[in-house]
Amino acid sequence: MPATLHHEPVLNVTVVTETYPPEVNGVAMTLGRMVDGLLGLGHRIHLVRPRQGPADRPTRRDRYAEQLVAGLPLPPYPGLRLGLPAGRLLEAQWRKTRPDVVQVVTEGPLGASAVAAAQRLGIPVVSEFHTNFPAYSRHYGFGWLETLVTAHLRRMHNRSRLTLVPTRSLAEELAGKGYRNLRVVSRGIDTGLFNPCRRSAALRAQWGVADDAPVVAYVGRIAAEKNLPLVLDCHARIAAELPAARLLLVGDGPLRATLAQRHPQHLYAGMRRGEDLAAHYASADLFLFPSVTETFGNVTAEALASGLPVVAYRCAAAAELIRDGHNGIAVPPGDAPAFVRSALDLLRDRAALRRMRGEAAASVAHLHWDAVNRSLVAALREAIAASPDALPQDGLTDS
Repeated sequence: MPATLHHEPVLNVTVVTETYPPEVNGVAMTLGRMVDGLLGLGHRIHLVRPRQGPADRPTRRDRYAEQLVAGLPLPPYPGLRLGLPAGRLLEAQWRKTRPDVVQVVTEGPLGASAVAAAQRLGIPVVSEFHTNFPAYSRHYGFGWLETLVTAHLRRMHNRSRLTLVPTRSLAEELAGKGYRNLRVVSRGIDTGLFNPCRRSAALRAQWGVADDAPVVAYVGRIAAEKNLPLVLDCHARIAAELPAARLLLVGDGPLRATLAQRHPQHLYAGMRRGEDLAAHYASADLFLFPSVTETFGNVTAEALASGLPVVAYRCAAAAELIRDGHNGIAVPPGDAPAFVRSALDLLRDRAALRRMRGEAAASVAHLHWDAVNRSLVAALREAIAASPDALPQDGLTDS
């Protein structure tokens, strides 16, 4: 007789986040794909997020509903909102309609209040570690808060049944700092969107770049925590040897106007999305990513999928995805001379660069979203099945 198919029950998941598309950042992009993946697998989503503007209205469709709450602009990033605490509101709602699990994506006041409310009701919580807030605080003049921020994050995540992290190295780092119940759920990449065939001669002509002139690209926030002075210094060294080389900066942020004023010779593409963004990646020749504040760094995977060899510090996604000499070079964190030297070496050897372009996309072909989303569902089910015993009861507010 044929085997009986076993169908696991549909999950009712409440997702709490302070950022969501159409906002453009790595967390919003990742969450959007994961929500779509959960819906595609048949689960139900109730998404709680701050209102993004006066005209913002909650979306409702089959098995998906949004709830908008109050928020404030995040000072370093005026385009993003910081959700205000909503614990009492969420608790009252969850008493009426109880979710199977609460997935807390961001660690601001809204996320912290959701963890507290869920714990009071005995609802399992899965939290996610997406942003290196302690490192960010140093770049924005709040380094004196780093100890307090670190303690808050550890306390909040340890009150979750599971904390999801995108890399094994981050899991090891956080475990060493006292975080418990860590699970690795990687990030996916849309290889149908980001791939070498998006390379555009017309776009390169628009940049004023000859066919044989190397374009060095950076994609991401134009902000202090991204270590952009190293990109500028690296390109200056490259241009001294290869005068036709151009630097392409894709993205927006608080430093963009200043950089454009001080360094007008570079290409500033601003914010790009979808196929336009994919074409900008694929039409460059080498990707530089100097940040040491990432928990993953989606742009590393996107660049590789687009056929770009990557030079980056050996941390976050770069530590797991870059294979030296095959799809790029990863150098020890903080070793700026090695970073510059590696970029120069790659551009000097055009044959090696072409070979790496051919290997880059294949090296991340395994990061398809279907596998990532199934890993997420497995983690949610694990949290639901876990015992809540020994979870600490201190440290979070009720509101």
